Amino acid sequence: MKLKLIYAAMALTMGAASLKAQQVPAYLDQKQPIEVRVKDALSRMTLEEKVKLCSAQSKFSSHGVPRLGIPEIWMSDGPHGVREEILWDSWGNAEWTNDSCTAFPALTCLAATWNPKMSAIYGKAVGEEARYRRKDVLLGPGVNIYRTPLNGRNFEYMGEDPYLASIMVVPYVKGVQSNGVSACVKHYALNNQEVWRGNIDVELSDRALNEIYLPAFKAAIVDGGSWSIMGSYNKVRGEHACHNDLLLNKILKGEWKFDGCVITDWGGAHDTKEAVLNGLDIEMGSYTNGLSSGKKFAYDDYYLASAYLKGLKDGTYPMSTIEDKASRILRLIFRTAMNSDRPWGSFTNEEHYTVARTVAQEGIVLLKNEADKKKGAVLPLDASKYRSILVVGENATRRLTEGGGSSVLKVKKEVSPLAGLQAKFGDKIKYTMGYASGKPVYDREMKPGFDTDSLRKEAVKQAAEVDLIIFVGGLNKNNFQDCENADRKSLALPFGQNELINDMLKVNKNIVMVLLSGNAVEMPWIKSIPSILQAWYPGSESGNAIADVLTGEVNPSGKLPFSFPVKLTDNAAHSFGTISYPGDGVKEVYKEDILVGYRWHDTKKIPALFPFGHGLSYTQFKYGKAVADKKTISGSEELTITIPVKNVGKVKGKEVVQLYIGDEKCSVLRPVKELKSFQKIELAPGEEQTVSFKIGQDALKFFSETAHNWLAEPGAFKVYIGSSSTDIRSTVDFVLN
Repeated sequence: MKLKLIYAAMALTMGAASLKAQQVPAYLDQKQPIEVRVKDALSRMTLEEKVKLCSAQSKFSSHGVPRLGIPEIWMSDGPHGVREEILWDSWGNAEWTNDSCTAFPALTCLAATWNPKMSAIYGKAVGEEARYRRKDVLLGPGVNIYRTPLNGRNFEYMGEDPYLASIMVVPYVKGVQSNGVSACVKHYALNNQEVWRGNIDVELSDRALNEIYLPAFKAAIVDGGSWSIMGSYNKVRGEHACHNDLLLNKILKGEWKFDGCVITDWGGAHDTKEAVLNGLDIEMGSYTNGLSSGKKFAYDDYYLASAYLKGLKDGTYPMSTIEDKASRILRLIFRTAMNSDRPWGSFTNEEHYTVARTVAQEGIVLLKNEADKKKGAVLPLDASKYRSILVVGENATRRLTEGGGSSVLKVKKEVSPLAGLQAKFGDKIKYTMGYASGKPVYDREMKPGFDTDSLRKEAVKQAAEVDLIIFVGGLNKNNFQDCENADRKSLALPFGQNELINDMLKVNKNIVMVLLSGNAVEMPWIKSIPSILQAWYPGSESGNAIADVLTGEVNPSGKLPFSFPVKLTDNAAHSFGTISYPGDGVKEVYKEDILVGYRWHDTKKIPALFPFGHGLSYTQFKYGKAVADKKTISGSEELTITIPVKNVGKVKGKEVVQLYIGDEKCSVLRPVKELKSFQKIELAPGEEQTVSFKIGQDALKFFSETAHNWLAEPGAFKVYIGSSSTDIRSTVDFVLN
């Protein structure tokens, strides 16, 4: 039916005589191979129509070809939910009444599940919401590597390890695109900080680029089949990433054979010549207020608009450039907006809330649960033990889907931590704010509208009168917190939380800490607080998921996707002075090279506060001895490693069995060990399962800068299997011939 309607519209605009009744143009025939359709459409388009495809027509849409019935492309932020509608020509909200979405947990929480199945249901659900809202491109997921805990957008990404991010991003991309909505993987590449993001020029080795910062993007493109990718704001080796010859032409479209669209981050284009020649396809948001500001700032003055058309006509730019760009954009349109087989999608339904709650439950990490010799572990909470429970903290009631920059969400439902706890414990729950911050504003720091001294005194007073305190703190989406456009100023908790915690500890030491953040924080009070939960930004079902874990209805199984340093200078990026972070305003040098995250902590013997892969359970898992099926491998042979894991506790639980590999002797610097495989298993009390891993030569390779290729040097290797990067339960030695 849709095809007939488009065909009828063409008959009206082109003249019925020009179309034979039984001959549908190839580009409209979805039975034709997509390349046949692209070639046919190109043959019918004028040069002006081809160039039009390459730039925006509004804040979140780019041109189609109305004469041929080829629709425009509609895009939307963001990776955790579909952003509310924005006005055509400004950043103001359209104030619709039917665009309140489901908020899914932030991607740090998804990564903390260490479960690709969670990634698959997440991607499918957020893709359904985008499809229902008639979006063709969802601007996400983000897979930039967690290099510094000060990065304001770390909450949007999947942690510090390229292997973990690679495994988790692929099902997300496939899930989104199963709805006929393109994932747009971002921000390609090296957008690892927000300070000076628009101009900082990143210098790094080829090894660091290929081993640390590119693998997750490659997985999204090669294994996930992402149809589009977003360039980042920063420069890489002197060229802006949105039109960077190395990143876009040589690697993305050359080595990885990417056939989709490169889309700028909004305002990420800076030069027509570079944009034309260095791989950019669609230019969005180049700091224009659109048609309302007149000719000077109109959309046809974009770098890939009138200036590009003029250059094509006068021979400055080869016609092959526009043929390539238009082909890629048409491919994207045929896969999305002109795909009549895609499902209709769905929006804010119970199924999506269940997905949000399930992912949050599985991503929450139990950092600490120290048992008292007389009382046992504080968690899980037993309601019968407590007459009164005081919930303290602004984050217990604050909407954490608001703010944060482009990932801001207008939600239909958001269950607060306080509401979730009240549903479990009823009138045993009391609440006091304790601390306060200002409203979430994108580009400045706001003062709280409260007397913070009075809030703290009241919290301390009430803390002395109750059996248990649940402190719900952490960061929020304010500027200089977990927010786009600015980095954090400190590793410490903001808004006087440390002072409040210390004052409460003087009157009541029975405190459970619930941290809501997308970043690591400093914990000067850690020895005094027995139980700490890292709950991330859990989305619409936030409070229910947190309460489920605190009460033991759900056994926590999340594992950290990044290391928590004791202090900021323990982090690799902060160990070499300001030239390594945040740079000098012009240039930044990644002096830690490949030693990012746990690779740095291991190799430099600097203990983390909480290591990569760490996460406790309400049960205990006993690992047996790991066994390899051979002592040497060569060529294409695989090494099979098995290890028995048994639940020796009293409740059902999930465990992430992690496999790391270390190269015992190499001609170049290598980390002590690197994550190369993992499995998440579920065991009933007393149940044992033998976990099996297969390791091939690819898992042993490093990127050689001399050969510009991946190599594995013959020699001794060690396999480490454990419950975290530091909690190693068994090792196996083998040799690569």
